[in-house]
Amino acid sequence: MAKEKTTYTCSECGGTSPRWLGRCPHCEAWNTLVESVAEPAAGAARNRFAALAPTAPVAVLADIEAAEVPRTPTGISELDRVLGGGIVEGGVVLIGGDPGIGKSTLLLQALDGLQRAQVPTLYVTGEESGAQVALRSRRLGLDHSQVKVQAEIQLERILATLADQRPAIAVIDSIQTVYSDQLTSAPGSVAQVRECAAHLTRAAKSSGTAVVLVGHVTKEGALAGPRVLEHMVDTVLYFEGDTHSSYRLVRAIKNRFGAVNEIGVFAMTEKGLRGVTNPSAIFLSQHAEPVPGSCVLVTLEGTRPLLVEVQALVDSGGPSPRRLSVGLERDRLAMLLAVLHRHAGVACMDQDVFVNAVGGVRITEPAADLAVMLAITSSLRGRPLPKGFIAFGEVGLAGEVRPAPRGQERLREAAKLGFSVAVVPRANAPKKGSRDIEGLTIHPVDRIEEAMEIVRAL
Repeated sequence: MAKEKTTYTCSECGGTSPRWLGRCPHCEAWNTLVESVAEPAAGAARNRFAALAPTAPVAVLADIEAAEVPRTPTGISELDRVLGGGIVEGGVVLIGGDPGIGKSTLLLQALDGLQRAQVPTLYVTGEESGAQVALRSRRLGLDHSQVKVQAEIQLERILATLADQRPAIAVIDSIQTVYSDQLTSAPGSVAQVRECAAHLTRAAKSSGTAVVLVGHVTKEGALAGPRVLEHMVDTVLYFEGDTHSSYRLVRAIKNRFGAVNEIGVFAMTEKGLRGVTNPSAIFLSQHAEPVPGSCVLVTLEGTRPLLVEVQALVDSGGPSPRRLSVGLERDRLAMLLAVLHRHAGVACMDQDVFVNAVGGVRITEPAADLAVMLAITSSLRGRPLPKGFIAFGEVGLAGEVRPAPRGQERLREAAKLGFSVAVVPRANAPKKGSRDIEGLTIHPVDRIEEAMEIVRAL
């Protein structure tokens, strides 16, 4: 009996190598080559006649009619916000997250709401039996749910069911469990995930059925499988949050039919996930009186302004002081400490500095610089910032305070939630002659030294 030929496939890019290498020769990632059985090559005749196929018609871009893409709302406002208004016909959505964070719960709730709105749906489960899905449905209070469920992991049978049932929206939970008989590798391998996702994407585009793929994540938090999986689909969503916390974030990383970097905020309850209409409340600590080391900033997540509390703790350190940040980039924290010392005269060279964004939110925009520096200074001096105080703005290496995008919207959101004092870049302050923001006293600054002087005088 002839020995099966093996090959080594990269779990990151899907590239192959005839032998194991420590570094992938295609994407140069380390320790990503996995041994698998080599698949038979395609027939030579098919490749020979492929060159004789007629060319596809070519159209001028200006002559193509581009109408607004119709969407089907899921009935869950926070999910619709992340998707850009709803699910697009024939669109393919990939959603990933840690085990037990609520991916299946959210999708089952969405399918039940769509089914009650007379939208035909299908839930294909490869990790659970139909009885387990029914038990979850009852726990969530989805009484008499008419969602159609299929417990299947073979790709050909799933495609046949999609062709027979013709649902408007189908959920595949999860793509790592699906396998095709045309391949000899095991379910979850790079080849299986790539081919099964390609077939399901092709079926969605040809039939108009919107397909939602549930994906596993690696221990580093990235979606498992080849990177090409994220390129094939139309939308990529990440489920974020601590399993010990009741709050979850759904973040759009890629969206061909809407804006990226939108987030939806959910609270996990006994009856499943519920959207949070005022997410700023969960990112603000409840202090009876102002405390040192706390500063509130207005950050933007997509089109939504959010108020987030940044906390800093400066404590005496040793010969090697520590710099630790949660929710903010640690390298940027080191840079801000250097600017604080050079231009504002605030030295933390022999101090441990800890910075945290309340609520588990991750802040990536540089508009948080000013708030972080004010929180550090407040903790070091033991003086709390005034009640109802907010700040935002990017700080440069020369000590200048740069404007943040959409500053007026940030200020209006802060005023709406009852904040009364703001230190902002001068370019973000309301212009002369324009209507001031009611109830908010705004102090525009050009440099970090000015911000420190204003705070000291408040």
